Amino acid sequence: MAKIKLMSHLVAGFPSDELALCAARALVAGGADILEIQLPFSDPSADGPAIQTACTEVLSRGYRTADGLAFIKKLHAEFPAVTIYLMSYGSLVYTPGVEAFCARAAEAGVSGMIIPDLPFDHDEGLTAACRANGMVNIPVAAPGMAPDRLAQLAGAGFPFIYAALRAGITGSDTIVDGQTLSFLQAVGAGGSKVYGGFGISTGTQARALASSVEAIVAGSVFVRTIAAHRDNPQELSAAVTAKARELSGTD
Repeated sequence: MAKIKLMSHLVAGFPSDELALCAARALVAGGADILEIQLPFSDPSADGPAIQTACTEVLSRGYRTADGLAFIKKLHAEFPAVTIYLMSYGSLVYTPGVEAFCARAAEAGVSGMIIPDLPFDHDEGLTAACRANGMVNIPVAAPGMAPDRLAQLAGAGFPFIYAALRAGITGSDTIVDGQTLSFLQAVGAGGSKVYGGFGISTGTQARALASSVEAIVAGSVFVRTIAAHRDNPQELSAAVTAKARELSGTD
């Protein structure tokens, strides 16, 4: 089977700067095409327990946005061919000013922004600021969207849309069924490329999804794997690489 395009999610600074870098290297070694780097946030409303716990732990060290951007800059320097997206929440972007934040992100090597709590049609200027800095804004589509609103998003001309495969929070398993595939078809109806994620943790799920999306997205499974092996960098690297290979179909 052909390789599956994989977007993998990491919380910047978790569980330490060194181990986060170790995990990123393992993801790339395992076939990750895109690194989605989350800037830790105090109230990550869409994230499940694994990512919430990771964010809380990193923030307790006094971790700041500047630290997260420095981490991204280091990753971009080491892996210039790997696409990096920044994921966070609106207040982190809005507080310093959307234009200023986007300029800093682009300078660090970010190609796109995923800010799930900024609606696509009331984004505080995020789409325009991304465009001005050579990045893309990647809005999030959820299954609970009203059909007319989903059609409006699909037809809005975004290059990419992140499709959350079910309502609720990340981390629990998602069943990829006919309803899921119909939702993905609706998200991509306007020509946007679709990233599909939320609860993807196995190669079986990835294979079921692969032909319907531009890339599969996996997050909590990697955060849990990192947390489980945090006391042994070699084990952490091996486990993250193995899971990335399973999900990208390169194992």
